[in-house]
Amino acid sequence: MTYLAEKPTAPTTLSTLTKFKKTGEKFSCLTCYDASFAHLMELAKIDAILIGDSLGMVVQGQASTLPVAVADMVYHTANVARANQHALILTDLPFMSYATIHDAIVSSRAVMQAGANVVKIEGGSELAPIVEILAKNGVPTCVHLGLTPQSVNVFGGYKVQGKTDEQADRLIKDCEILVNAGASIILLECVPASLATIVTQQFAVPVIGIGAGAGTDGQVLVMHDMLGVHTRKPARFVKDFLKDDGNTTGDILGAFVNYHRSVKDGSFPSVEHSF
Repeated sequence: MTYLAEKPTAPTTLSTLTKFKKTGEKFSCLTCYDASFAHLMELAKIDAILIGDSLGMVVQGQASTLPVAVADMVYHTANVARANQHALILTDLPFMSYATIHDAIVSSRAVMQAGANVVKIEGGSELAPIVEILAKNGVPTCVHLGLTPQSVNVFGGYKVQGKTDEQADRLIKDCEILVNAGASIILLECVPASLATIVTQQFAVPVIGIGAGAGTDGQVLVMHDMLGVHTRKPARFVKDFLKDDGNTTGDILGAFVNYHRSVKDGSFPSVEHSF
């Protein structure tokens, strides 16, 4: 299997992602929750790993991400960090763990000490004070906008966001406020591809998309989804890279390599995986 190359020697950093954005090189990101899969992702040279609170659904069997605790995120972050020294590690701060600045500081310290390089938080301009204080204390943030799963009860389900002009303008303004406050990365979920492209072009920070079209700087998928492991109907933006023809070996490492290459060469996501 020719893709079994030596481990990457240089770690991916925020500076790496910024360089990718400037040169037009796409970057890959996958969720991960344990050491074994983290090791395979290192061999596949996945650029970034997200320890997502999606573990509540795909690992714990919860109905949503809401029951996940900071202790869960610390445990899984440490597992991944031990086995992967190449990828930039982003860790979700779970539901209500950053409701106040004090909460955000305590939660961020816990996951950063476990091995995270960046913390991810969900919301809009209301997060600006938190982003600013974390930045001042050496904690980079990835702000997650669009469909934010921790607000599923507010949205009334998992629905595409930013479809109207008013919603799109609000999202762009939120991004502006958060970037000015010091956000290091923007993540857009389930927004129209045209809106995601505008955000990507307008702001200097790297933009990661999931269900946001091919115009973003990077792509992320939940690992279980891209391996075809589903307990419910997969979302439109999901592709099974384990079964895809590009996975010439038909194994999990091959799926990770196939995903990484497909993001890099721009063949994923296609129009069928976008809104």
